[in-house]
Amino acid sequence: MHTFLADVGHLWLGNLTSDLRRYVIFAVAVWLTLWVALAAILRGRKIREAVPARRQLITEFLVSVRSIAVFSTVGVGVTFLARAGFYPLARLAEQWGPLWFGFSLVAIIVAHDAYFYWTHRLMHDPRLFRRVHLRHHRSNNPSPFTAYSFDLGEAGLMVAFTALWPLVFPTPWAVTTLFVIHQIFRNTLLHCGYELMPMRKDGRPWLDFLTTTTHHDLHHAQAGYNYAAWFTWWDRWMGTEHPEYLARYAEAAGRPYVTLARPRVVV
Repeated sequence: MHTFLADVGHLWLGNLTSDLRRYVIFAVAVWLTLWVALAAILRGRKIREAVPARRQLITEFLVSVRSIAVFSTVGVGVTFLARAGFYPLARLAEQWGPLWFGFSLVAIIVAHDAYFYWTHRLMHDPRLFRRVHLRHHRSNNPSPFTAYSFDLGEAGLMVAFTALWPLVFPTPWAVTTLFVIHQIFRNTLLHCGYELMPMRKDGRPWLDFLTTTTHHDLHHAQAGYNYAAWFTWWDRWMGTEHPEYLARYAEAAGRPYVTLARPRVVV
């Protein structure tokens, strides 16, 4: 029993350290790069004039650590299930070579986008919103630290995908790790407050099938739109894209990087 508890504790701390390291690296790096080092250069690409208060950033960081603790707990369960042989497809996929590796990486990202869209819409049901998703929307004006600022129920829903997907689709464990890195990188950029996607001549994003910072920022401003995570497909198919999204994007992406106006700091 003592050995088992020690194993659980070791795994949990290892997961916590790894997930926390990724969050800190990406959230702090995006914040330092965009909000500090390049703030003057990128001033024209700031989506909103107001800057979140320091108290919001600290709260988001602490709540994100709590979410990471949830992720780590589920990760321990996944490890024990894998040891017990519940993930035969993952072991099988590791033998299928680099082509399958690349295909399964695309597959997990596309599948997660669908999962996120529908669970996100579900969380906005009035019967669930206050209990499951309110914490994330307390960040009306998001920051890079908002990425994992979840209620406990939302944190559980978010990590559930990484536990369930390898059960039903042959996915090497290394692909799952790359997927987690992808989602925290994109997540921090979607909440970064600066529109970085280059604009085409017709006013649309270069990669119009990808969500932009403006796309997700509009969701925080008006929660009834733009539920998608990585791609714009589901919002367009289901009619939930904000009607002013492309105009708002063009407004932000069309401004010169440096402007004379200084952003207004809210404290």
